Amino acid sequence: MSDDTQEKPTSGRKPLSLRRNETGAVKQSFSHGRTKTVVVEKKRRAVAPGAAKPTTTTAAPKAGAKPAAKPAAKPAAKAAPGGRAAPARDAAAKKGKVLRQLSDAEKKARQAALANAKKAQAEKAKREEAERKEREQREAEERARLDAARKAAEEEERKRAEEAEARRKAEEEARKALEAEEAERKRRQELKAKGITDAAKDTASKRDEARSNFAKDENNPLSALGGRIKQKRNQPNADNRNAKEAPKRRSGRLTIAKALDDDERQRSLASVKRAREREKAMRAKRGNQASQQTREVIVPDVITVADLAQRMAMRSTDLIKELMKQGQMVTGNATLDADTAQIIVEDMGHTVKRVSEADVEDGLIAENADDAKLEGRPPVVTIMGHVDHGKTSLLDALRNADVVSGEAGGITQHIGAYQVTDAKKNKITFLDTPGHAAFTAMRARGANVTDIVIVVVAADDSVMPQTEEAISHAKAAGVPMIIAVNKVDKPGVDPMKVKTDLLQYEVQVESMGGEVQDLDVSALKKIGLTELLEAITLQAELLELKANANRPAYGSVVEAQLDKGRGAVATLLVQEGTLKRGDIVVVGSEWGKVRALNNDLGKQVKEAVPAQPIEILGLNGVPEPGDQFAVVESEARAREVAEYRQRQKREKANAQKSGTSLEQMMAQLQDAEIKDLPVVIKGDVQGSVEAIVGSLDKMATDEVRVRVLHTGVGAISESDVILAEASGAPVIGFNVRANKQAREHAEKSGTEIRYYSVIYDLIDDIKGTLSGMLDPELRETFLGNAEILETFMVSKVGRVAGCRVTEGMVKRGSKVRLLRDNVVIHEGELSQLKRFKDDVQEVPAGQECGMSFANYDDLKVGDFIECFDVERIERTLD
Repeated sequence: MSDDTQEKPTSGRKPLSLRRNETGAVKQSFSHGRTKTVVVEKKRRAVAPGAAKPTTTTAAPKAGAKPAAKPAAKPAAKAAPGGRAAPARDAAAKKGKVLRQLSDAEKKARQAALANAKKAQAEKAKREEAERKEREQREAEERARLDAARKAAEEEERKRAEEAEARRKAEEEARKALEAEEAERKRRQELKAKGITDAAKDTASKRDEARSNFAKDENNPLSALGGRIKQKRNQPNADNRNAKEAPKRRSGRLTIAKALDDDERQRSLASVKRAREREKAMRAKRGNQASQQTREVIVPDVITVADLAQRMAMRSTDLIKELMKQGQMVTGNATLDADTAQIIVEDMGHTVKRVSEADVEDGLIAENADDAKLEGRPPVVTIMGHVDHGKTSLLDALRNADVVSGEAGGITQHIGAYQVTDAKKNKITFLDTPGHAAFTAMRARGANVTDIVIVVVAADDSVMPQTEEAISHAKAAGVPMIIAVNKVDKPGVDPMKVKTDLLQYEVQVESMGGEVQDLDVSALKKIGLTELLEAITLQAELLELKANANRPAYGSVVEAQLDKGRGAVATLLVQEGTLKRGDIVVVGSEWGKVRALNNDLGKQVKEAVPAQPIEILGLNGVPEPGDQFAVVESEARAREVAEYRQRQKREKANAQKSGTSLEQMMAQLQDAEIKDLPVVIKGDVQGSVEAIVGSLDKMATDEVRVRVLHTGVGAISESDVILAEASGAPVIGFNVRANKQAREHAEKSGTEIRYYSVIYDLIDDIKGTLSGMLDPELRETFLGNAEILETFMVSKVGRVAGCRVTEGMVKRGSKVRLLRDNVVIHEGELSQLKRFKDDVQEVPAGQECGMSFANYDDLKVGDFIECFDVERIERTLD
């Protein structure tokens, strides 16, 4: 055993320590030159003074064995004679022993960690303070807005109360005046019934005179209407003496007044009623003129009668009366269009302010106020062309990437956005579009948001249909083109042929005296890539592309998808402004708060500048590719705009389904006769789903068509399978898979789930299914004619015709027509064909035979029999 690892005293006296074991290492040797080092531990047992010192040593067990337990007994400490040991222990206890100290590197690391923690805490406090101030500012603005609205409502309520109180007082005064008049009239009638004396008459005449004066009073509300009592007309020749006149013959109509010989003429009850109605109408008119105020009434596109009356501060019944006078029989819940509401409001003396639901989008994307803030931005370049002409390979060569290897079927089926930096540190944004015929909408979107279009043409394939389409998109968008002739490294290719073929599409390149730039490139050999970047930079300088980065961002949606772990993910192309993390954006009919920004390399960034493709997370749904996005100031505005756009989308979809015109009804009748193939489509990105639906719609004919029940982005769920089961439709998954619940439900219900990763495989399968749904084409093949010479009646067989074949041949089991005077009177099957007494399969021309029809006996001499075969030919979609 070696004691190299034991502590050795540095002085004559061993230092104090709590360690009671010693370790060492032993090297063991084995056969075949193998060795092993074993750690040996020597433990010392503490014993009381005067006890025998243990001499045994304990070796450490081998690897895997548990160490022996330490002795539990502790030695009893006794004081040394003379008291010398106690001071030594006290000194050792005061001095102590440093077991381990921190190194300089550890101290620096701890200090750096502490500094970083303090810095992070300070930044967090600063950020929280900024958020708190912003939140307090928003709350203060919201409170101010609510206070202003509350004050306006209180002022409006106070004005309405004052108007109501004024109307009530006026009605109360008029009611009291009418009650006083009615009481006076009743009293006078009672006196008249009792028979008053002359003195009473004089008193009554005085009272009538006072009443007449009261009626002529200007303050009397009835004075304007002629008073309550009509005055007796003054007759110039009247004799006021009481002498009796000679009796006269009564003339005219006998009335109660004449019968009672009443000199005072009173108004009739109907006249009094009419006067009251006129007085009430004039009083209401005076009250309305006094209390009516001119208001500014906000009129939307559609408004109810009750809402319009409330905005004009009038009762619904009064507005309904006005509308009935104009010939409109409406109720309080009836809706009025904006034009009708405007006419009514103007007739009532108010002013109109027309608004529309579309006004919520006003100011969503503000214009640049200051041109001085415009700065240069990178160009946006879209690569277009026919399928398999090397567009993605060319972009991979520029980016030093390998995107094409990950594409299913070797073709691009998604629109991609990337950013490349050239040798001069100039940034260029590239959009890669698919070349398949189904992705026309993707190519159109790429051309609409781009500055420069690169049309890639393979030197060994020349101009193809999608090349022509790319040229048309570029011309429609009004952007310059650059022709890149790819695959020039292949032997035997002629790039000049490609440039010559472009002339028939009105594209003349510079090498042939035109204005369109052209370059010969090779993505495989990386030929001409530098020249291509220089051509793009030169074209961008000529365009003088500028944008304002110091404003709210807006742009377009390049692609969108639903990720299982991240939710709705959208790839955006920023056109103006700077998009930052935490901004509230409206993307088409969806909205959300930006939670993360990822660039084309998959790295998180804090902001995105103009002409930069960026991937955002945080939307509440998957938007449509090609939709516009814009940053708004609040979540309320974003939600309002998104709800309006969703409502417009629903109304548009419902309008397409419901038809009331004659043409739409005829179209619905025709649709009822068409065979449908219902399908449910789920894809990985929204652009792929759009391309699939567009391709399936193009397959529709007058007989068959594909009816898409539901489309979506993301994995196939159980609800998709339930929907397909209800309609007996298959579920088509493009680059997506079904979850466990969906698979189990599909197995139980027998619903078919088809997976595809290449779009033309999907289109071919659907086309084959539609072809099977087409009715087969029946084609007749003429065999021959025969003339009936004689007919015979055979028992148990029926009527048999003896015939001579005049043309062609007659076969058993073929179809026949019976012609009489060149008119077809029967069409059926030939049941028997005999020659003499033998059954034969066929009879050639010039020979005689016997024939009988199946279930038909009306055969006559001179009739002709036409024999033919019917061939069923399966039809396919073109």
